[in-house]
Amino acid sequence: MSPSDTLDVPVVPTSQREPVSSDPNGPGETLYLTGRPSLKRFLRFVRSQAVHPEDEATLIAEWQAAKERVRKLKKDEAGAADNPVTTPVPVDAKYEPLLTEFLKDPLVKGGFNTVPTEVAFVELDSMVVYQKHIDISFVRELKQKLGPTPSDEEIFRTCLPYDHPNPPARWSRLNDGSFTFVSRSCDMRFLKAMALEARHIQGYAHPGALVGVVGLAVGFGTNFLNAIRAENRLILNNGSHRAYALRDMGFTHVPCVIQHVSTRDELDVVAASAIRQDPDYYLKHPRPSMLKDYFNPQLRKVMPVNRRVRQITVKFEIEEEYIPAV
Repeated sequence: MSPSDTLDVPVVPTSQREPVSSDPNGPGETLYLTGRPSLKRFLRFVRSQAVHPEDEATLIAEWQAAKERVRKLKKDEAGAADNPVTTPVPVDAKYEPLLTEFLKDPLVKGGFNTVPTEVAFVELDSMVVYQKHIDISFVRELKQKLGPTPSDEEIFRTCLPYDHPNPPARWSRLNDGSFTFVSRSCDMRFLKAMALEARHIQGYAHPGALVGVVGLAVGFGTNFLNAIRAENRLILNNGSHRAYALRDMGFTHVPCVIQHVSTRDELDVVAASAIRQDPDYYLKHPRPSMLKDYFNPQLRKVMPVNRRVRQITVKFEIEEEYIPAV
């Protein structure tokens, strides 16, 4: 099934548009959902990212047209995100080895043990999305890696990878209290602060008799296609680019790890920050942003952009003093 089979507007697949540049240091291409973020955010994004931004009057008119389309969808497609259908991945000769391999992954055991979780096929068009922009240049790389006719196994491993390759990254110490990390991958992030003991540090000369070690971990996430099922909706929590790439190639249903959330408190633990900040929009709005909106020319702006790299700076402070003994 092609993307246009289930959408109410003509679709121009990424594969039918010429790449902006094959030079990794040249301009890239980004898709931005319009009409829903504030006009101010839209203008700021285009002005700061686009290679040749249009004049403000043109951009405002474009955003207002998208806003009107969103208003119409709120009425015509009210409830479109409700009660999405999911199908458990079958435990058969094809999928059982893949499921077994996936479930043995330490990142699955450590990262998906908070709420009930399952692996199931999801319908991409029915998913609610929070990601406002898609890096089309990166999508092309994903599609090139997959090839034109990926097997079911290749699709499974793309959505739920087991090898977790680390994209190139560099890091260095800036001064006594800060380090900086740089990568082309937008998936690089601050992971968490970890309390460690001497036994956890191997192959490194200890500077003294350790009482404890505070680890400030920077790296890449689990990289699984992950959704949250909450209040009868399915929100894409991670893997927006792979979901877009596969839908652009015509795949309507793909495997996904789904976390079942029963309360807003649980949502606050497992969801991305954008979802946590405005849960009512994603769970209660009659027609929130959905993955199929990425393919609607009336709801998106595709533009050449200056390529960027991801930089994360970690800082810490040390205070030493004497306090009265108790």
